[in-house]
Amino acid sequence: MAKKLLDIVRDTIRMKHYSIRTEQVYIGWIKRYIIYHNKKHPKEMGKIEIFKL
Repeated sequence: MAKKLLDIVRDTIRMKHYSIRTEQVYIGWIKRYIIYHNKKHPKEMGKIEIFKL
């Protein structure tokens, strides 16, 4: 079974030995970003969503 995006981010942050608070903040940013784009997975987004201001 493929890992979910947030699990991959958590694993990467932990592998780099970032603080737990940094992990929490990054995960929060990612969740808000996905919710802002109507729960669309970042792989499904194009340049319009990524560079939207």
